[in-house]
Amino acid sequence: MKTYTYTEKKDTRSGFGAGLAELGRTNPNVVALCADLIGSLKMNQFIDENPERFFQIGIAEANMMGIAAGLTIGGKIPFTGTFANFSTGRVYDQIRQSIAYSDKNVKICASHAGLTLGEDGATHQILEDIGLMKMLPGMVVINTCDYNQTKAATIAIADYEGPVVSKIWTTCSACLHTCRSSL
Repeated sequence: MKTYTYTEKKDTRSGFGAGLAELGRTNPNVVALCADLIGSLKMNQFIDENPERFFQIGIAEANMMGIAAGLTIGGKIPFTGTFANFSTGRVYDQIRQSIAYSDKNVKICASHAGLTLGEDGATHQILEDIGLMKMLPGMVVINTCDYNQTKAATIAIADYEGPVVSKIWTTCSACLHTCRSSL
């Protein structure tokens, strides 16, 4: 059995933010869209370095998915970000029709999944998001386990052609993978 050791704990959303910032420096086609959760999704560094490639959509998640799908037509690689319930459940029809069925290259970053938003109540929680997304044609679902794996996955999905949902978490977890781990 493999033994893992770790020296720190980090949240996966910070890994997402670090990966997105790195993509901003290396891939001019990467754009980011957010539904009023810049701080929660750790998108600040990307925005500071690439303000012209960031779109604050506000609390209009369905519109965000439609905009993201449209941006792919011009060769952009949009990364959307909001809470998991609003990025998979509330916008299911838009994802199904505009992204999955038409095989758009949209990267849906679903934060605060499961019951981790306990204090915000049932309206912000979702348990069925993986099932909803896995049923869609061509949809890839990624559920990383730590900061390093999330950063690596965020960078890797920019090179993957097709729709992806990446689940990210707010709770800190042990960093089990090294920054050199391959996916």
